[in-house]
Amino acid sequence: MRKPFKPLALFAASTALLTTPALAQDTPEPMTARDLVTMPRLGSQSVSGDGSRVIYSVTTTDEASLERSTTYRIRSLADGNEVDLTLPEGASSPVFLDDERIYFLAPGGRNSQGIQLFTAIVMQRTDRAWLAQVRQVSRLNRSIEGFKLSPDGGKVAIYGETARSCTEYVCGGDASGTSGEQPVGSGRLYQGDEGFVRHWDTWRTPDSYNRVFVYDITDQGLADPQSIDGPLKDGALIGDTPTKPFGGPEDFAFAPDGKSIWFVAREAGAQEPMSTDLDIYNYDLEVRNLSEITADNEAVNTAPTPSPDGRWLAYLAMERPGYESDRQRIMLRDLESGETRSLTEDFDRSFGSLAWTPDSRWIIATAQDVLDTPAFRIDPRTGKVTKLDLLPGNEAHIGNVTPIGSQRLLFTRDSIAAPAELYLSDRWKTATRLTEVATDRVAALAPVETQRFSFEGAGGDTVWGQITKPSGAAGDLPAILYVHGGPQGSFNDGWSSRWNPRVLASQGYAVISVDFHGSTGYGQDFTDSINRDWGGKPLEDLQKGLAAALARDSQIDGDRACAMGASYGGYMMNWIAGNWADRFDCLVQHDGLFDMRSFYYTTEELWFPRWDFGGSYAEQSALYERWNPVNYVENWQTPMLVVTGEKDFRVPYTQGIASFTALQERGIPSQLLVFPDENHWVLSPDNSLQWHETVFAWLDRWLDEDAD
Repeated sequence: MRKPFKPLALFAASTALLTTPALAQDTPEPMTARDLVTMPRLGSQSVSGDGSRVIYSVTTTDEASLERSTTYRIRSLADGNEVDLTLPEGASSPVFLDDERIYFLAPGGRNSQGIQLFTAIVMQRTDRAWLAQVRQVSRLNRSIEGFKLSPDGGKVAIYGETARSCTEYVCGGDASGTSGEQPVGSGRLYQGDEGFVRHWDTWRTPDSYNRVFVYDITDQGLADPQSIDGPLKDGALIGDTPTKPFGGPEDFAFAPDGKSIWFVAREAGAQEPMSTDLDIYNYDLEVRNLSEITADNEAVNTAPTPSPDGRWLAYLAMERPGYESDRQRIMLRDLESGETRSLTEDFDRSFGSLAWTPDSRWIIATAQDVLDTPAFRIDPRTGKVTKLDLLPGNEAHIGNVTPIGSQRLLFTRDSIAAPAELYLSDRWKTATRLTEVATDRVAALAPVETQRFSFEGAGGDTVWGQITKPSGAAGDLPAILYVHGGPQGSFNDGWSSRWNPRVLASQGYAVISVDFHGSTGYGQDFTDSINRDWGGKPLEDLQKGLAAALARDSQIDGDRACAMGASYGGYMMNWIAGNWADRFDCLVQHDGLFDMRSFYYTTEELWFPRWDFGGSYAEQSALYERWNPVNYVENWQTPMLVVTGEKDFRVPYTQGIASFTALQERGIPSQLLVFPDENHWVLSPDNSLQWHETVFAWLDRWLDEDAD
């Protein structure tokens, strides 16, 4: 098995002076899987009302126990002074209401159960910060899952999974949020017209949904609850807000005057698994009236973002029902006239986030653009889109943008080279890094380098890719072809805590990723081009992209090559096994689709295969079978590691079992790694370590120079 790669040790031929024992001790070590798992992580941020301070969180992982803990820091944006902020044990999600007062979640005291809402004043000196006037605001007998404050702090919206019959967050004294008699036995009975029975990694509790309740905040606690989905009656809204499985506080927003609340909901029902219809509603807290504003659009509508002056509502919308990867346009609704228009109709990028400047003059949004995710400034009057060069030539992945005042932006930036840090830009100019959450840790590791390249792909289109390898390496490097999931996605220039090219390159490999047809960040036509062509243009792009990378960088040893991918990338491993069978020394297939027929009838979000294959399996069986990996098993010959999670309902683990069975039947060297407690992703630190150790050992087995 090949030893971990030590880049500077290979400099000897050209830098003989670096070979002394004293300097050798200072040689940086390559990044390991444990480095990745235990790398400190920047968390959420909240800026004070006057824009002078920011609270942010840092999550660390113990090197030995792998237990994670979160601490909080508060930083002056004026002079850079930064100190720890001590919150009560178990506290989370601190947000500023104004210049001094914060609200946060923490375990409750007497007359309450689970996580409750607290408030306090932040006191700060140059050497320390502390909380004063700490008060428990809520005393409920069930945990609050999340919250958002009204602008004046007079109301709070809290959410959690709750029975639809409940009129307040706590229902009938049941801490679980359910009500009514429970059936005898452990079975869950689902009706055929109720929508999802399971989603992502969770079985649905019948008649229970994510729901938001607004309470008045009084000196005595929370009062006068209102469910924003309205009373349960004929024609009532029944569904999830925040939306499942990944929705949160970004799915709802108070109006600036606090008199109403905008929110996104996915309506439940028989069509739910086949529909991408997310709608935006407004609940008037004064007259207690619910209205829908996007009823005419049966595609995705999301991210409701009212302007601070109360004049406008910006939100993101797709155009084509049933397509989860359609272009997200910025829509602008005049709240006085009700007129709504597409603000970015002529800009061929899909936006992922929205924020207003405090003076309501600009919208700041982010969108993938080739291999970067920069920020853009949009004029709400004209729709003009201007790319902001906040880190010229080095944008990588920008996120969590918070406008401060009229011309300052707080945001995070990460890349393949390093995880997220906090940055501040003044007057739209080059930003300054504020934090060092992981900077020193990364700087102590042997560096890697990433080069971008483009080539002529399928149909003569320009296709982009990246090569990440150890800096200063001497000698040949085996090739790893990374294939991203989605399939409408990208291995762009961003940090990942799971599929991280830096940690793989640090083992002595050249990692090649290709944004094949279907990838995002290149215009909607390019993204659409994979529809009904899963094994066609993408495979051609991967073949040409690997060849282009080998031609570009002679250090990459194309005779020692493995390919790996998850989700659609896992599908592509199964497809490659049967349709490019003699190219690779090994494959790593994680949560990959193996049999398109059984996948269709066992996955949960049916809109996904219905769009990409033009209909249901019954309607388009010939197309499903055309691109079905199981039909090419007779060609399989490449050793394969199969990874799957038993809680994966997107690509059920039986797909992995089936591919492993095919490998066993044909006597092909294979391994099966099953995680009983993971879903479509591997999230826990100990499982991540096991995943990496297993993958590294598999790659070493087949790519070592002495391998058979």
